[in-house]
Amino acid sequence: MKLSKINLSGLIAIAHDEDFQLSLLIDRGDGLECVDIPAPVEAYDGLQDLDAIVGAQLPEGKGAIASQPVASTMAKSLGYNEAQKLLQIEFQSGAVYQYQDVDEETWDAFQSAKSPGKFFNQEIKGRYYSQRSLS
Repeated sequence: MKLSKINLSGLIAIAHDEDFQLSLLIDRGDGLECVDIPAPVEAYDGLQDLDAIVGAQLPEGKGAIASQPVASTMAKSLGYNEAQKLLQIEFQSGAVYQYQDVDEETWDAFQSAKSPGKFFNQEIKGRYYSQRSLS
């Protein structure tokens, strides 16, 4: 067996079609890219299994949150789960933190802030319980 270290953090979504094409939607940081790879349906199934395994290991059963790129020197991307009131920030360093009990109004204001970094420092940092995510 040959082991290889891989980083799937930019992988957003997968699909498989009847032509045996595995489609990967990848966040490249400056935009999204769809890549098609010839692969059997088992490759698609394997990626879904991997997602279930990794998702089960995230803190307190919280799965990865769909994030959107942000123009900021502080963060690469922001995401929010309305049902869980969970804010997720991927910092420029690559660290991903989740902030609990963030109301939707704060999320809306964060998204529309002229300076996400200033908003973070004034309205979020130190005000919400946070935990580094494994995603």
